[in-house]
Amino acid sequence: MKKLAFLFVLFCSLCSLSFGFESYPVWPSTPPGDKAEQYEENGGKFYKPVLEWWQPEHQTSDACLIICCGGAYMGLAYDYEGVMPRDYFLSKGITVVMLRYRIPRREGVPKHQAAWQDVQRTIRFVRSHADEWKISPEKIGVMGFSAGGHLTLMAATTSQTPAYEPVDDLDKVPCHLNFAVPIYPAYVLKDGPDGANTGKGNDSSLVDDFAFDEKTPPMCLVHGDGDPYSAMGSITVYHKLRTMNIPAEVHVFALANHAFNNCGPDAPMRRYPDRVYDWLGELGFLKSPEM
Repeated sequence: MKKLAFLFVLFCSLCSLSFGFESYPVWPSTPPGDKAEQYEENGGKFYKPVLEWWQPEHQTSDACLIICCGGAYMGLAYDYEGVMPRDYFLSKGITVVMLRYRIPRREGVPKHQAAWQDVQRTIRFVRSHADEWKISPEKIGVMGFSAGGHLTLMAATTSQTPAYEPVDDLDKVPCHLNFAVPIYPAYVLKDGPDGANTGKGNDSSLVDDFAFDEKTPPMCLVHGDGDPYSAMGSITVYHKLRTMNIPAEVHVFALANHAFNNCGPDAPMRRYPDRVYDWLGELGFLKSPEM
């Protein structure tokens, strides 16, 4: 039943827009740390991670945006946090990759370990297809929501830390990002490493997950001030970037809660994609002399 529902949503999406679409496995075989019998085709509970390449009908930019939905590293809010931003950036002429990273959390390893491996591998895959997809290998970014926002920060700040042992030649391709867009990221501060912030994030510091290495890219952060996953997480990341002289922008919306669930469809925070698009333009990621 779940498969039928997914296929129906996918069919409706494809009918409503005109663009190129193709799905690829993230790994050539069983992903690192997993066993073949864990996957659903063998009666297991896991689904193999896939990435979806979506090419706009009228491509006007050589940038590529990888989208990582939220879901507490237990599920994926594909429709709510995937379809809308995907369609928005496709309409702007930007190539989009949707990453269905591994869920649920694996036992005995950090909650984000499997997803972190998947996003590093996906960035390498996208960069290796730059010529074919008519994108620049140095205009690749990730946008993520909630747990996907945490994953975005993992990808952005730890690209020089291998998340897995190489499995083939693709793993020789660099996995750094050129820009990152964490949207109401969760699990950012030490008073909320696996849930809502117990002290509202006001007197907390960043978790040790993030390395902020020499390849950490510019970021645009978006958060709600009423979010129990405190907006102070985004503010603290912004402050860290400032100390490193890395260009950054942050938007905090008063009273908005997690995922902007208490905000109407016409509320200002619902127009956050416009803010991100403008930011990409300011940093030069929308310029494409060849197109």
